Amino acid sequence: MGYSRDYFDLVRDGLCRMIVTGSDGNVIDADAALALWADRAHEIQQVTKGLIFFCGNGASATMAEHMSHDWFQNAQVNTTTCSETAHITAISNDVSYEDVFSYRINRILSEKDMLVGISSSGNSPNIVKAMNAARRKGAYTISISGKGADNKIRRMGDLNFYVPLETYGEVESSHALLLHTALDFFLDKYMGGRH
Repeated sequence: MGYSRDYFDLVRDGLCRMIVTGSDGNVIDADAALALWADRAHEIQQVTKGLIFFCGNGASATMAEHMSHDWFQNAQVNTTTCSETAHITAISNDVSYEDVFSYRINRILSEKDMLVGISSSGNSPNIVKAMNAARRKGAYTISISGKGADNKIRRMGDLNFYVPLETYGEVESSHALLLHTALDFFLDKYMGGRH
């Protein structure tokens, strides 16, 4: 083979071995989980008129921003992130970096909304706090994680997508594909198809 083929196969294999669980810890088929995500997003779009809040750090932050935009423009669902420099620096300085997402979640999220928390390690303290805050507010929660099977956010969501890959590049690559899969599933089911 070759390096690139081996790497692509590794990421593909990780995604094929992905484990999705519900809030009760029971395993859910990946397609059934994507349908649950799409159905809840459709309810947010059409019924509750809520929003999807995406959050992550580093590469996961760029994925959160990217998905926030794509769901807003292509899926016509209201979305938000906490990526503004002023917000990140002010909350980090005045409160703590661990509260950079939960601070806003506590102010704006409710049971009509959804949180998608993305963390390669699944152990980022600010994502853990974000998941806890969203659950307290009654929002529907989705965790996307990798690396260690015992990571903290893996069992915190209503839906939990765990990709069993070990390095950041592998996990981040798989998460980007998973996030696009979820969006395209929604577009195919509710918006006349992906484009």
